[in-house]
Amino acid sequence: MKVLVLNNMVPFLRGGAEALADEIVRRLNATKGIQAELVRIPFKWEPVERLIDEILICRTMRLYNTDLMIGLKFPAYLVPHTRKRLWLLHQFRQAYDLWDTEQSNIPKTPPGHEIRQAVIEADNRCFPDCEKILATRLVANRLLHYNGFYAEIMMAPLNDPELFIGGDYGSYVFCGGRINGGKRQHLLVEAMRFTRSNIRLVVAGPADSPADAARLQELVERYNLNDRVYLDLGFLPRERIAKYVNEALACAYLPVDEDSVGYVTMEAFSAAKTMLTVSDSGGLLDLVQDGDTGLVVQPDPESLAAAIDRLASNRAATIEMGKQGRLRWSGMNVTWPATIERLLG
Repeated sequence: MKVLVLNNMVPFLRGGAEALADEIVRRLNATKGIQAELVRIPFKWEPVERLIDEILICRTMRLYNTDLMIGLKFPAYLVPHTRKRLWLLHQFRQAYDLWDTEQSNIPKTPPGHEIRQAVIEADNRCFPDCEKILATRLVANRLLHYNGFYAEIMMAPLNDPELFIGGDYGSYVFCGGRINGGKRQHLLVEAMRFTRSNIRLVVAGPADSPADAARLQELVERYNLNDRVYLDLGFLPRERIAKYVNEALACAYLPVDEDSVGYVTMEAFSAAKTMLTVSDSGGLLDLVQDGDTGLVVQPDPESLAAAIDRLASNRAATIEMGKQGRLRWSGMNVTWPATIERLLG
């Protein structure tokens, strides 16, 4: 069987969804009787009027010589096919739950309302034609609330668990992932100016833009944190990321309302490292339980600083929470063989 996996492409921008798409294709090709390829469709959402063109491009696209299509993100999943399934990683949230927030790029003007409605109508035309829709709990709830469609709950596995085996518990908190305002690494850097312990912060990953990198660098300089905050920005080998995780005291991840538990969380728990996150981080809260598998605090520098000091001052409790995180994650049995079976079944 020939399978095409469809995802968006923003040149030189890669995150968890891109890594997941690559891994799906790799795992499918390792499955007997399956040939799989990844189709990455360029996507540009600025200016906002461009969304109409992007919808039309995908809806009028035809891909042949394939038995099954698996769509992942808007608008790539709009490409029609007689046999289509969705692993719904993201809708265009700016037209849904982010519409009434400052995070939506769609203006509340008559043209903006038309663009928003076009996104919703495109989704509502697509979903009935799908054989199956799979999604995380939060995405499934949103899909039912806004579109009236049901999705089967499915979490993503960690792509390379063999790298995240744990090790010594060092003297730093590690924060990985893409660097941008929505992941809020800047709050951790700002928190370091308020900490009283000797703990250090390591932030590593690719910046979405030069401005995102400059923001962190400027904060380090402004607060004279060069000896306590280390920035390793760029596309890094997975082995280097794993080394940072395996040798950390704890890991931190502060996204705004994440759709999933996040790779950073899966990596940390696989390595038996406790997680520090915030009360509005979304899907992470399915795994990170305050005082059990990690710490959950308010998203402000002072609260984060107090949590970092708590992790540093009571290492035994920090290590124990990491071990509990590992038990919780491994007990969920989220594996690639089971995932591929559900995608194809």
